[in-house]
Amino acid sequence: MSRIFKRLTLKEDPSIYEDKDANLVRVLTVKDFLALGVGTIVSTSIFTLPGVVAADHAGPAVVFSFLIAAIVAGLVAFAYAEMAAAMPFAGSAYSWINVMFGEFFGWIAGWALLAEYFIALAFVGSGLSANFRGLLVPLGINFPKALSNTLGNDGGIIDITAVIVLVAVAWLLSKGVNGAARVENVLVVLKVLAILTFIIVGLTAIHIENYVPFIPKYHVNPDGTAFGGWKGIYAGVSMIFLSYIGFDSIAANSAEAKDPEKTMPRGILGSLVIAVTLFVAVALVLVGMFKYTKYANNAEPVGWALRQAGHSGIASVIQAVAVIGMFTALIGMMLAGSRLLYSFGRDGMLPAWLGKLNKRNLPNHALFALSAIAVVVGALCPFAFLAQLISAGTLIAFMFVSLGIYPLRRREGKDLPEPSFKMPLYPVLPAVAFLGALFVFWGLDVQAKTYAGVWFAIGLVIYFAYGMHHSYLGKGNKRVKSSDD
Repeated sequence: MSRIFKRLTLKEDPSIYEDKDANLVRVLTVKDFLALGVGTIVSTSIFTLPGVVAADHAGPAVVFSFLIAAIVAGLVAFAYAEMAAAMPFAGSAYSWINVMFGEFFGWIAGWALLAEYFIALAFVGSGLSANFRGLLVPLGINFPKALSNTLGNDGGIIDITAVIVLVAVAWLLSKGVNGAARVENVLVVLKVLAILTFIIVGLTAIHIENYVPFIPKYHVNPDGTAFGGWKGIYAGVSMIFLSYIGFDSIAANSAEAKDPEKTMPRGILGSLVIAVTLFVAVALVLVGMFKYTKYANNAEPVGWALRQAGHSGIASVIQAVAVIGMFTALIGMMLAGSRLLYSFGRDGMLPAWLGKLNKRNLPNHALFALSAIAVVVGALCPFAFLAQLISAGTLIAFMFVSLGIYPLRRREGKDLPEPSFKMPLYPVLPAVAFLGALFVFWGLDVQAKTYAGVWFAIGLVIYFAYGMHHSYLGKGNKRVKSSDD
């Protein structure tokens, strides 16, 4: 038993990751990471979840759900910032936990994040599709149900719009990070302007009575979930938490950052502050414009609210920019997810071809594999289900990263550099961050936890059947070529 435990906790030497990631080109700056973070965090969810969660769980108190989720995310973001500054490796939590706790635990954290990226890409693609189709309705253009919905959902076969945009983003990223970063920066500015316009115009259509009662009375929904009271707010927290996972996409690209000790903390924490401000403002305005019950089963509440308030022209402009702006989330998530999948291949945990770089030092094998799986997931899973399943995997990885600060501190200044940023209030805050992530995870519904359990069961089978026997760490770090022949 002790031999097995020793094998599972075999730790990677950080210098090995520095060597393996050396071929990735360091071109990303603080500006790029702020755009990447805001573009990923302020994604489909800001145009959808405030209305959905208000109608299903919290009423006007959805604002509290966003704030509580933001506090927990902020605590974890501190841990992420220190980890990324000390270990700017591709793969974020997977690589860090591999160094801190050992291969098996790194695999669990990475496998959890992989679920996030597979599902989040499908989720954002689905939200973009819904908003795009909503934009076309006033023009008299309606997609047939077979091409609008996922398989088996309201007569759907495939969401063709989501498939097309996922393929388009994969093609853009396959051309290089620099070009994608330039597109990301422009689109993020447009998206933030669209959000600010909605807030300003929406303020003129607010009716104070829509905020009363601010915390509706508690009752159980027909599906068994909570509505109203603090239980409803708590249920909203667990669903909303996916809104703030974008800072992991920054960390996953830290191997391509210029001066990562400075750029990573500024990018992670700065993008989260901007995102929280925008989320809370949008939620307050949205529930003030119309009674929260009006947003039930509405996948594009922002555009709907503006049209119902008599601002059809502005709604069309904002929704058009919003649809274009959702590409920023797809760019960020696909970029990060492909780097994670590349990390698995780089370490031999999954087939080695995933860890190969092409002649331009881009991990396009991993990129195309990620995109193909995201398309399949998006074709089979409905929008609402995807929301909670993203949070389940991510929260487990967040717990690992929070606890990882303790062994990290003992190694800083020894085999790891002293980072320029450190998590404040050590040793208390890492434990609080862990408990906060556990608190949010506990609030997920039974179905989300069940499917997360199935995902981890699959991960364990793959690790013990393949990864454990093929990992380069277990073989003494025999190297493979890092680029295609």
